[in-house]
Parts: sequence; C-alpha cells; structure tokens
Amino acid sequence: MTNESTTPHSAERDAATGRDLARQVVVISSVVFMIIAAFVGSGAAGGTPIQEALGGALDADASYLAPARPAFSIWSVIYGGLVLYAIWQALPAQRASRRQRLLGWWIALTAVLNGLWILVVQFGTLLLSVVTIIVLLAVLALVWRRTVLTREPGDGLIDSVLIDGVTGLHFGWVTIATVANITAWLTQLGDESWADAAGLWGALVLIVALLIGTAISVWSKGRITPALAIAWGVMWIGVGRLTDAPRESVIGVTAIIVAVLLVAVPVAITIARRVRGVAPTRI
Repeated sequence: MTNESTTPHSAERDAATGRDLARQVVVISSVVFMIIAAFVGSGAAGGTPIQEALGGALDADASYLAPARPAFSIWSVIYGGLVLYAIWQALPAQRASRRQRLLGWWIALTAVLNGLWILVVQFGTLLLSVVTIIVLLAVLALVWRRTVLTREPGDGLIDSVLIDGVTGLHFGWVTIATVANITAWLTQLGDESWADAAGLWGALVLIVALLIGTAISVWSKGRITPALAIAWGVMWIGVGRLTDAPRESVIGVTAIIVAVLLVAVPVAITIARRVRGVAPTRI
C-alpha cells in the first residue's frame, strides 16, 4: 500500500551491485532450506511428522489452544508464496530494487528461522521450539513494520501479493502459532488441575489475541492479511474445542467470536479511510 507519507518512486532502480546479486542468491538458498526442512517435518523424508514430534505436544488435541489440523493448510499458501517470491526477486529487474534491498535480507532470515523451527521440533526440545518461534515472530514483526512504513512503497500487483500479502499471512499465522506453541509448553509443565480453569484462561488468551490483531490492523492502516491469518488460526481453535478433544465450549465460542471481530476490524478501518477520502491500503 502507499501511505500518506510515501512518494511514487518505487519503480526507480539504482545501479546493481555484487551485494544485490548476493542478496538474491541468499533469498533463494534460504527458501530452499525452508522447503527441505518442511519436507523433513512432513515425515516424507524419514522425519517425524510435526503433530507426532515431541511426544505429540503440538498435535491438534494436545492443548486447549491448539488449532484443529485443517488450520495448518495455510502453511502451503505461505510456502508457495515464499517460493514465488524467491523466483520473482531473482529476476534481473528486481536486482537493484530499493524495496528488495530494504526487505530481501530480512525475508530470507524469516525463511531460515521457519526451517530452523521445524528442525528444532524434530531434534530439539519444546522449550527450544518456543524460543525459536518467538525469534521468528519478532523478525516477522520487523519485516512487516518495514513493509508497512517504508518510504520505498511497492510497485504493482505482483509486489503487493508476493511481499505485502505473503509477509502479512506469515506474520499473522506465526502470531497465533506462537500462542499455540507456548500453550503446548505450559501444558507440558502443568498438571491435570490446570484443566479446571482452562475455559477462563483460554478465553482470556483469545481476547489478548484479539487485542494484538486489532493493534496490528490499526498499525497497518487496515491491511487485512495479518488479520485473516490470525482469524484463520483462531477459528480452527474454536472448531477444535467444539468438535474434538479436549472439548471446551467457552474457548470454542469465544474463539469463533474473536475470529469474526479480527476480520471486521481491518474492514471497518478500510471503509473509514475510504469515507475520509484516504487512498486505499494494500493487502
């Protein structure tokens, strides 16, 4: 998107340098590493499927805030988007792009951390997976901040989809995945008596997720992709708690309401901006 402080010079290119070529190679290498790690994490290459690793701690029925399994299909969209981004950014026309210089290295780091998280789940501990996903979330927040607030705005639909769209989905999904990962770790540490207050604490955590998602939408001036990804995960938490073990109706109903509100906020912001005559945001 273009915000009020940006200028329409995003298509400008400086002379390409060796560092630009290195960036393109690093982005491709990082995404390839992520895909290989995902292949291992799927169990297809002899690894343990994520839902079975770490004693099943990250499976859909392992904690009260674990999304149902269909939620994880969003990874296919994110991975596919990152692969297309890696190919697109490698084109000669993108080599000296100011926006690629601003974001490319950081997007590469998110791909590396994504793959590293999968390997940690395969060969490490649940606590280490929590630390890794928190670092990934922090880097994605930085990338999203640069994407939203940059004075080097995007140029065209492809740029909007492969940078703004994919980064927004990645950031939003990892936000809710971090909540699930931390909950899985706390569940492993706790005892059965914690289940007595699961509904209350689960609902409170979901409300916090709503506040975080709302803050991201306001900060992003109504960009919808982070909210969509968070809402997707929260919705499947609701479905999981209403239809699968461990069942918890308070969490399930709260999650469905929160998911609806998460999408409503950026839509309302976009409508308000249009009413005021402000240029529409990107995705």
